[in-house]
Amino acid sequence: MGDLLDWIISFLFLVTLLIIVIYQLTCLADLEADHINPYDSSTKINRVILPEFGLQGLLCVYYVLTGHWFMAILSLPHLFYNIRLYMKKEHLADVTEMHNTNKGEQKKRLYKIAHIALCTFITSYWLIHSALGDI
Repeated sequence: MGDLLDWIISFLFLVTLLIIVIYQLTCLADLEADHINPYDSSTKINRVILPEFGLQGLLCVYYVLTGHWFMAILSLPHLFYNIRLYMKKEHLADVTEMHNTNKGEQKKRLYKIAHIALCTFITSYWLIHSALGDI
């Protein structure tokens, strides 16, 4: 039962991360389609950047504490990328460069979505495997 609860919590972490990154991608798409101005777009994106980074860090620590080493190692590249962005002070969206960097920012978010989706699929497998094993 404990392992099942671990996977459920992990799944909730990943779904929350997925929602945050999709929200950022939506803000960038709205900017590209000229539905929103650069100031509002960067404000909305910057509001959720640090919670995303913190949640990713918590997820990696959670995997280590629960002994899911494969998932911890799989999550490390995303965490190290976020740490690198934060250390270089490139994590916030710049309102003056939003139109120039929009395509690159969208690609970054798509890569993050792909990585989180992979982790979500693996977690879903282990969640179902644990649920069926507890029957």
